[in-house]
Amino acid sequence: MLPDTRSRSGTIVVVAAAVAFAGLIVWSIFRDREQQPTLTPGAPTHTSGESGTPGSTLAGQPVEVFMVSSDTKEDWLNALVADFNAKQVRTSSDRPIVVRVEHGRSGDSKDAIVDGVITPTVWSPGDQSWAMVLNEEWQDLHPGQTLIPDACQPTVYAPVGFAMWRPMAEAMGWPATPIGWDEIVALAADPQGWGRYGHPEWRQFKFGHTDPRISNSGLLLLTALAYAEWDVRGGLTVEMVKSDKVIQAMRTVELHTYHYGRQSRENVIRMIQNGPDFLHATNASEAETLRANQGKYGEAQFPLAFIFPADGAFWAEQPYCVLDADWVDPEQHEAAQLFEEYLHERPQQELAVGNYLRPTDPDVPLHDPFTLDNGTDPNETTSTTPALESPAPAALNAVQDIFVQTKRNSTVILLLDTSGSMAGDKIKNAVEGAAQFVEAMERDDEIYVYPFADSVTKLAPSGGVGDAGEELAGKLRSIFAGGGTSLHDAICEATARVKGLRARDEAAGDPRLYGIVVLSDGNDTTSTNTKNDVLNVCLPGGEEAVGVRVFTIAYGEDANKGFLTSLANRTDGKAYDADPTSILAILLGILYQ
Repeated sequence: MLPDTRSRSGTIVVVAAAVAFAGLIVWSIFRDREQQPTLTPGAPTHTSGESGTPGSTLAGQPVEVFMVSSDTKEDWLNALVADFNAKQVRTSSDRPIVVRVEHGRSGDSKDAIVDGVITPTVWSPGDQSWAMVLNEEWQDLHPGQTLIPDACQPTVYAPVGFAMWRPMAEAMGWPATPIGWDEIVALAADPQGWGRYGHPEWRQFKFGHTDPRISNSGLLLLTALAYAEWDVRGGLTVEMVKSDKVIQAMRTVELHTYHYGRQSRENVIRMIQNGPDFLHATNASEAETLRANQGKYGEAQFPLAFIFPADGAFWAEQPYCVLDADWVDPEQHEAAQLFEEYLHERPQQELAVGNYLRPTDPDVPLHDPFTLDNGTDPNETTSTTPALESPAPAALNAVQDIFVQTKRNSTVILLLDTSGSMAGDKIKNAVEGAAQFVEAMERDDEIYVYPFADSVTKLAPSGGVGDAGEELAGKLRSIFAGGGTSLHDAICEATARVKGLRARDEAAGDPRLYGIVVLSDGNDTTSTNTKNDVLNVCLPGGEEAVGVRVFTIAYGEDANKGFLTSLANRTDGKAYDADPTSILAILLGILYQ
């Protein structure tokens, strides 16, 4: 498990290095944005009991409402925060209110609050279920204290379901024919693949979903699978989730999960960028699907269709939770309530529609972009697709447990440039980051490390992380830089090793995902293999390349970025630029590709 994030996907790959600023990682989940004038992030504007009345030292000073929100409603909230702040709304003591919002993943922000890394006034995760989980974890650490004592009111609705290429969805009968988890599981399990629907040329069904331990839509969609197996809409229990039929259904799904991820938006973007052969469907909100079909993420070969799971869907009410914490004083609480009232006013709810969100106000009509032409059915309601009840935390935890039990494990080949040009902070941070990464991998994953300089060497021990991880991390920390750069030979060595490991695993019936991670800061200087050898002979192609992806990290200005990008693009991987201060964040990102 990754330290302090309570999250780790069984996905395909990893990374090469990281810096030792782990204490800042949770906060880094939130992206940099243009900020409104604010005080210290998350800090109270004054201590409880201080007066904001005229004549006090605080009279006229702003009251900050620091809001942490799921990224599904990012565009809508950003526009409303700017408008609200411009209105100069004031508290009862005549102090102006300044709202600041940060957007991120629901699971990450939950962990950051529990760990004391962020101290928001308002938390708005994707679904009410996260609020229940936060309360439970907070009470474990602070007995008798409830962080969210009151019911959180919905702000907008962002239903969670499947984003699928429209021709594929139409082959399954969309939009006239209901499509639910039963149909998805049956398609995944069918050896005919898309031949089941008259399209054998599409081959086996390729599904993707985000890690349910950090992703709101990932957790909700897999929870919907558990509900579907029991044909109920509420009352989900741990015993029901851990039943044989739910475990078998999730195992079937995971066997055909080709890519995981931290964020559904990332999966949708990668589908748009890489085309239909990359993934056929992924978990997503209706909002992300509409946004993609409006060209927000580039031009796609086909549009996407948003499929409401016919068995029942989470309508993801994006709750507004004012925290009852010692860092939230009464005046901030009042200010937060005033902003909440503003969000529910009709003009703001009407603005939600244009931002791909369904209003909570039933009198606000849907209009473009909520059309079939844009990929969703505007006539879908809780009457046609039942709303699923947010389960108790124990049941949600059980869904996460079954995911870990059934997900595909990873085999990773890590190629680490240790040439002379890596001397100094580069090699120091690289090997420390690589060691931290090995320590963070799950026991059933496999890791093989190949440092390369004048030649390529295999670092021992290797194999299962549970057996070799601790010793291997120690060996990594003893590496120093020197010599030339045998980059081409290292890549050919890695691809040959993956081919052998894959044959072994297929014979044993172990359906793993495979990744090669390349970190280099320069051009090849000492290899026997040429660049053409790497691209045309060593690199896997065709069916051999399915499930094997190359991720590259260009470490510094002298790295051969063009060549490294070619490696990544040819295998549906990804190319990154890094320096000693950014490698750890890149590491965490690659973990969930």
